[in-house]
Amino acid sequence: MLVGSIQKLPYFFKAKPLFGLDIGNGSLKVMQTESAPNSDTAHTSAKTISRLIGYGSCVFDRSAIDKGIITNPEIVAQAAQKLFASDLVGDITTRRVAMTIPSYRTFTRSLKLPNLSSKELDEAIKMEAEQYIPMPLDQLYLDYQPIRNTEEGKEYLLVAVAKSIVDSYIELAVIMGLEPVLIETTMSAAARLFSNDYQSDVPTIIIDFGSLSSDISVIDGNMLTTGTVQGGGEIFTKTIADTLHVTPEEAHIIKTRYGLGVSKRQDEVRNGLKPVFEQISREIKRLIRYYEEHYGNERSIKQLVTLGGGSNMPGLNELLTDSLRLAVRPCDPWQYLKVSKMKLPSHPDKQMYATAAGLSMADPSEVFLK
Repeated sequence: MLVGSIQKLPYFFKAKPLFGLDIGNGSLKVMQTESAPNSDTAHTSAKTISRLIGYGSCVFDRSAIDKGIITNPEIVAQAAQKLFASDLVGDITTRRVAMTIPSYRTFTRSLKLPNLSSKELDEAIKMEAEQYIPMPLDQLYLDYQPIRNTEEGKEYLLVAVAKSIVDSYIELAVIMGLEPVLIETTMSAAARLFSNDYQSDVPTIIIDFGSLSSDISVIDGNMLTTGTVQGGGEIFTKTIADTLHVTPEEAHIIKTRYGLGVSKRQDEVRNGLKPVFEQISREIKRLIRYYEEHYGNERSIKQLVTLGGGSNMPGLNELLTDSLRLAVRPCDPWQYLKVSKMKLPSHPDKQMYATAAGLSMADPSEVFLK
């Protein structure tokens, strides 16, 4: 979903290659892909597959970002330029970039409206946004897309984000000499990635475990509703460090090697993380109830899919399965990629490319302002 269909960003684009740029909490991931022939899916579990052209990651000083705003773009740009110059696997061959804004920095809501003309629809969306979003409209970019037909008209998914955040991303792109063509939420990129999955045609809960938060969405053809819980990979690490009285570095090793699985200190780790996962489970159950109340039980939610850098903790999927009584499985972004002879990232690092991969799969021919 492109931010800016009411408050339009000043760009117009043609169908040319693009790459995905995912800016996290002190880290940056990039990836470029291109469509591969359907025959490439013959020996995979994917409906569609993309050919990997290049990828990479780097870190930067976290002080460069404050409350979602890139306040010191030069710091991020310097780290990215070093990545592009010497640390990429493969190559990035285009300056056209798709970027994500963390879902927890946006406002998302579904709206039911009667059939309206384009002008009437824009006005109706603005009126609804004024009621539900705690910021003046002149400080926001708004976008919306239809998600299903109703008896009275249509249901739309509205996304709003502060202009100060979006504009800071555009400033960074300009400093880096890039052409920003798409800005969307991390959850939109995750949903696009999941659309390649052979089981993407059944109602699904997706959880994107980031560094600080976990974004949750109900997907049934379209993204129907979303929620966010404060608790991601870095929160897991800090909680383990506090619980076991170890250093953050030791806690990170424990998280990635043993996590919630069998170990000498499994009970301590599980008890320490219990409040975070109880909160995550409550939010998932709330979204399932919302889905059932609004869309009925004819197509019940069949599975829960985990992805993102914070999802690489052993035992996480098993814990969610026990808590929710729902089939839980990971979504490995690399199963949708034809890698050829490129070096792969380490197993713990594979999941952190989920958002960049989803961004890179945006169809260049469909990237335009409405």
